[in-house]
Amino acid sequence: MNQIPRPALLLGLAGLIPFLWSALTELSPQTGDWAAGVLGPRFVGPYVGLAYGMVILSFMSGVLWGFSTRLSGREAATGYALSVIPALWAFFFVGGGPTSAAIYLAAGFAGLLALDWTFWTQGLAPGWWMRLRVLLTSVVLACLAVTIFL
Repeated sequence: MNQIPRPALLLGLAGLIPFLWSALTELSPQTGDWAAGVLGPRFVGPYVGLAYGMVILSFMSGVLWGFSTRLSGREAATGYALSVIPALWAFFFVGGGPTSAAIYLAAGFAGLLALDWTFWTQGLAPGWWMRLRVLLTSVVLACLAVTIFL
């Protein structure tokens, strides 16, 4: 089954909203100013994208952990060890100013895509997994690029 199930696609796309909002409020100062007044400063600009990105890297660690439950023995131990890398990456490396945090976060998402591919090639993820992950990761990286290069 290579077609992405509709609920997975829709929820995955919905999960992009904070990244897209972050990029929009950086690219449009008027929108950012309005949103800061209504929502508060942590819900605009790079702050919302960086905070949410750390949450998503941690969430994806849990997804990979779930895939690892299909393994046993030494392979399971390796899968579990690999699955915690995105969360630990976010914890240890994503910090400092917005530009450096966005660079490390982008690297974390690129690394996560490599882990997704590893689990997928082992048959631990659904057949449609990489189609979804490449789509979502591409948008996330584009949004983070706004913070990195703006």
